[in-house]
Amino acid sequence: MAAANNVQRTITDVWKTEQPRLIASLTRMVRDITLAEELAQDALVIALKNWPQAGVPHNPGAWLMQTAKRRAIDLFRHRKMAAEKLAQVGHIIETDRLDHEADLHDALDDDVGDDLLRLIFTACHPILPAESRVALTLRLLGGLTTEEIARAFLAAEPTISQRIVRAKKTIAEAGIPFEVPRGPERAERLASVLGVLYLIFNEGYSATSGDDWIRPQLCDEAIRLGRILMRLSPDDSEVHALVALMEIQASRNAARTDREGQPILLGDQDRSRWDHAQISSGLAALDEAIRRGGEDQPYALQAAIAACHARARSTAETDWNRIAGLYARLNQQTPSPVVELNRAVAISMAQGPAAGLAVIDGIKNNSALRNYHLLYGVRGDLLSKLGRYAEASQEFRRASELTRNQRERAYLTARAEENSRDQPAP
Repeated sequence: MAAANNVQRTITDVWKTEQPRLIASLTRMVRDITLAEELAQDALVIALKNWPQAGVPHNPGAWLMQTAKRRAIDLFRHRKMAAEKLAQVGHIIETDRLDHEADLHDALDDDVGDDLLRLIFTACHPILPAESRVALTLRLLGGLTTEEIARAFLAAEPTISQRIVRAKKTIAEAGIPFEVPRGPERAERLASVLGVLYLIFNEGYSATSGDDWIRPQLCDEAIRLGRILMRLSPDDSEVHALVALMEIQASRNAARTDREGQPILLGDQDRSRWDHAQISSGLAALDEAIRRGGEDQPYALQAAIAACHARARSTAETDWNRIAGLYARLNQQTPSPVVELNRAVAISMAQGPAAGLAVIDGIKNNSALRNYHLLYGVRGDLLSKLGRYAEASQEFRRASELTRNQRERAYLTARAEENSRDQPAP
């Protein structure tokens, strides 16, 4: 039983990593996103049947890819598709003998050479509404469920589901080519692509659901694709700024959980465990963004905030006033109650919890924050620091009910109980 459970966990881990690559490479071959998803799912079903008995293959990603390709051949034969299409896919299977990773990174015929990036640009085609571009790419490349995407958007799950279905249908009906555009068309889609990458990164940095606090493979994938974009658009300051932001944030990942996977908040992290080489790389990218005139652009402002944390030797030595000022500038560029919530945290660190709470109380009734668990978690923390334990406990309870991440729920529940115990006797 234990061995079977280990195989199941391995299959789950492999699927999380390989699903986006499978879909991207299969889309290149069959030119149909929906069909590519179906073929990838078929390969997963076959793995679930075979691997518990035969064992996990040496290269599980390549095994899944070859299985999906064979399923494509079988499907084309069953549907009696054109001989030309059958020959095309058959030729791919016979001749595509490159290593799985080399196939993904080196064996393509344009200046990007990456199926994942092709898929992002296809999903971010201007024929789609902006919200559909992001939702579809998160579904295909982030491997997120519609529920997880809905929480990332603070939107209803059926709304996100409809966006994804409509987006795939639009791409199929319009015959959008599976390629990275060039020239002006690439620049037109770049902002949307950057937004998608950042949402993928954020899902890895703070998972919306599941048992893990972070999903580092999503962070790594977003950074990798961001660096490819830097080579594609070296003069675009926001590309450099986004990579800077992601690298500086990701540099903390090793210190953000303990050995049991429980979250460690920023103020309690061992900063010697931060990846200082990655911080240096991120700071260099930020300098490049500023050099190219992007200092007041949204990603550059967020990267500057992350840099304040990265340069400080402790929470006490952090320049919280500067961070609060940067959030204020960011809110002018991209007004958002979530940005204002973050500014409130910085103000609380610079001026005390009462000052931060006053800012939060000014936005707590915003409809976009009604089901945003971090609003209640932050408010609970400030109330606790002010000795208002009963109110703090109630806020932490509310936050724990709203989060879908098991690690986060456990932490928030513990904070609620702690504040309940700290209430003064009547």
